[in-house]
Amino acid sequence: MPSTDRKRKLRVAVIGGGDCTDDQAALAREVGAELARHSCMVITGGLGGIMAAACAGARSEGGLTVGILPGFSAGEANEYVDLPIVTGLSHARNALVVRSADGIVAVGGRYGTLSEIALSLNMGIPVVGLDSWEIDGMEKVGTAREAVGRILQLIAERS
Repeated sequence: MPSTDRKRKLRVAVIGGGDCTDDQAALAREVGAELARHSCMVITGGLGGIMAAACAGARSEGGLTVGILPGFSAGEANEYVDLPIVTGLSHARNALVVRSADGIVAVGGRYGTLSEIALSLNMGIPVVGLDSWEIDGMEKVGTAREAVGRILQLIAERS
């Protein structure tokens, strides 16, 4: 029988566009690395851009990465995804990304990111934005370290 005193890793989704600027990719890489330093599991949509950058950052620090994919093949995952989850749900998989997380860090992003932010806020899952949308209920921060520190604080406050 598994031990019941084993602490569960926090699951933090890093959301953002498949296309992003170099500056946004650098922010996402640092968010992923910082999350891994705090022993968090990094969840993304599993594709390129912000998702690949966050996974690369987490992997660089020995973190575990999960990609919840829109299509029908695990082969579409970026090279830094440890655990690809195939959904075949296209954009509807955004709900699974959000629901799988204890908290969300949004970096940049377009309409898919906007939908994930809205879903998160509707579900009561905390969201921190970094160079992202201006939305009531989502806290904005200026650095990757601030984003990770704040999302971990918000998750702890919910517990």
